[in-house]
Parts: sequence; C-alpha cells; structure tokens
Amino acid sequence: MRTILDRNCLLGEGLALIRQQFQLPAGFPPDVEAEAAQAARRGFEDHADATDLPFVTLDPAESRDLDQAFALEEAGSDILLHYAIADVGWFVSPGGAIDREAWVRGTSYYLPDGKVPLYPPVLCDGAASLLPDDERAAIIFTVRVDPAGEAKLDGVKRARIRSRAKLAYETVREDELPVGFAELTRRIDAAEQARGAARVEPPEQEVVEQDGCFQLQLRPQSWAEQKNAALSLATNLAVAEALLQAKTGLFRTMGEPQDWAVRRLRHTAKALGLEWPKRESLQQLERRLDQARPADAAMMLAIRRASPAAGYEPFREDIRPWHAAVAATYAHATAPLRRLADRYVVEAALAIANGRPVAAPDVFERLPDVMQKADALSSQIAHAVIDLAEAVSLKGREGSEFDAIVTDVDQRGARIQLCSPAVVARLKADGLKPGDELKVKLESADPEKRTVQFSVVGE
Repeated sequence: MRTILDRNCLLGEGLALIRQQFQLPAGFPPDVEAEAAQAARRGFEDHADATDLPFVTLDPAESRDLDQAFALEEAGSDILLHYAIADVGWFVSPGGAIDREAWVRGTSYYLPDGKVPLYPPVLCDGAASLLPDDERAAIIFTVRVDPAGEAKLDGVKRARIRSRAKLAYETVREDELPVGFAELTRRIDAAEQARGAARVEPPEQEVVEQDGCFQLQLRPQSWAEQKNAALSLATNLAVAEALLQAKTGLFRTMGEPQDWAVRRLRHTAKALGLEWPKRESLQQLERRLDQARPADAAMMLAIRRASPAAGYEPFREDIRPWHAAVAATYAHATAPLRRLADRYVVEAALAIANGRPVAAPDVFERLPDVMQKADALSSQIAHAVIDLAEAVSLKGREGSEFDAIVTDVDQRGARIQLCSPAVVARLKADGLKPGDELKVKLESADPEKRTVQFSVVGE
C-alpha cells in the first residue's frame, strides 16, 4: 500500500463515522470515573519491595498505558527474565463500577485517531501504568529461559517496582537495553524455529496528521519491537504451561489456515511477484518474508487475513489447547491494561505459584464469549478502517487501469488483488478462476460508503 495524503480530510471524517457506527464510547460513566479516581490513590502495602531490580519499559514513544517492564539476571547457563506486569487487579474491585464497565468493553479499541481504553485514563495511563521514576504496583513473573530457549515459570509475586527508563521503539539503541537482552531474544527465537512456529507480524497502518489532514502509511515493526515481543511470548508460554499443569485457566487458541485459504494465498503471492515454490510450506514462506519490502508486507497482511480467527478456551480435561502460530499451548497474560481476560489469568498464575486456590475459577467459563465478542468488534473496526483507507487512496483515480490477479471465486463473485497498490476488492464478472491475470478499471471509490468498484477492461 502506498502512502495516502488525505487532502480533503475524508479519512478523518470517515473515522468519526466508524466510531459512531460501532457505538464506541467517548468516555466513562461518572460512577466509573469516581471509583477510578479513588482507586488511583490506593497504597501498595501488600506488595514486596522489588525496587532494587533495574526494570525498564520498551513501548511506542507516545504510549502511556505501559503493561510490562523487564529486568534480566544470569543464573548459570540460564537467563532469568523478571517480567513485571501492571497489577490491574489491585485497583479494580470485583463487581465494582470499573469491573462492570470492563466486562462490557472487553478490550481497548485502537483506531488511527486514538484509542477507546478498557479502563479510565487515570488508571491505564496513570496509577496502574508502569511509568518510570516512581513506585508502581506490579506482579512479577520470573521466567527461566535455558540455552535452548525453553521458558519455565520460576515464580510469581506481587511487588513494588521502579522503572529506570521508558525506552521507545523508535529511538532505543542496543546499548540502552539490559545486558543479556540480545542473547535472551536469540534463544527465544531459536526455540520458535525449533517448534516450527511462524508468527505473522505484518506492518501496522499508521496515521499522522499533516496540515489538518491525515497521512496513512504502512509502518513495519522496528527491530526493537520484534525483539520485545519475544519477551511477552516466553512469559505467556510459561504461564500457559503452569495453568495447564494446575488444570485451570484460559488459553489463546488458533488453527492452521485451511487448504483453500493456502491456495488463495499462492495466487496472492503471484500477484505480488513473490517466488513461492510448490515444495515450500506456508510456514517456510512466512519465515523468510521481510516487512521492509512492500510486496512482502502486503503478503504478510494477506496471510493474517487468511488465518483462522484466534479464540479463547477454558481448561478442559485431557485437551491441550493449541495455538498454531506459536506452535504451542499459549495464554494471554501480559496486557491487563488492554485486555480484560489478562487480569484474571495474571491473578490465577499468582495464586498457583504461591500454593493458593484460584479465586472464582468459573470466570474462565464466562470470559471466552466476552473476549470473542470484543475481538470480533475489534476486527470489524479494523476492516472498516482498511476499507476506508483503500477508498480514500483510490479516490480521484476513477477511470485508471490496474493490473490484478484473481485470488479466489465464490458465490459472490471473484476476489481480486491489485498488483499495486495492494488493494483487495470484489469483482462481478463471469468465467473467472483463481490465478487469472486481469486488467481492471476503477469505476468508483466512495470513502463515505467505504467501497471501491472495478470492472474488467474490454468488457
């Protein structure tokens, strides 16, 4: 996808309509705000003192909802990852106004022009966030990572921490990161490769304001962002295994793309000019894609769209939950400021590690429906934003011709992928089959309806 200069502010207007369409709240009810303001003043009397550990955070420069901080320690041939997670449960009373509202929202929703947070800003951007240079409430997961990259949960405790620095993806230097960071991420990556995992992390759409309008572009993950994700991965894997052994918890699951989806992806790769030998699996292709190359980035987005939606499953006897993208049993525990379920997974892991019963384990039976509805809404919002961006990018180019390829055909017609820009659209035409190369003409691009329409040249 190319950079879009939204000269007429169509994108900004469209984003406002998306918020309205999906009934996204602009703020919080007064009782939630009042309870949050009171909770923000709560002390940390039940927290051990871990302020001596040299924690740092690593996030986007503008972020204030900091879920994680980390410190590293050598332990013979192993590396101890001390991963501090925002202690959201300390500030949220079960059944209170904040809790009830969080169950309605399920997650934070992110749009190019700002987020709709799960918790009031006084907490998610303030008292509960692991901001630097002040004591903060955290739950510390100590994860032991061996030379092969296998991660095991060594301990969990409620503690006070003091982050030394708020490092930013955009500006961090390798010498600013804790000693052992590069080796730790290398080990975790090696373990991923050994499992045959193939996490797809496509570039994200980024919107910046310019002269009162928006500019939309694809932003590949930085090296720091990719390596930082390994820390969350190792922690979530270790937590998932501890929950599984304790026969409780909530797990993140995802299946493999179906055969028809893989066949469609092969046509997409052809449209983008990518070599994908028949003997090479989808996972092997994924591991060699480079976000910095536009065609590869578009392919990564196509793979993300073609993959089955991830879900949540509570513990079931004799069933090992599976997440195909990480090729392991996996849980979400590292983003409690942004996902409702993480708060309960964190509390369960804390109880298990300290020999206590998990409070209200039946909550894991109720969470999947809430989280899946929140995920579905988040996906709908993301699709609406993409559709809007594509319409804005093509507005004014009506009558232009584009090279395209048919990726699949169903009862609604053909799906085509433009070779440039990387736009996916529907096409009503007879006799088309997957893999057909076409010349298409843009008939209309309507940002208000978030639609684009093409016809086959010569028909």
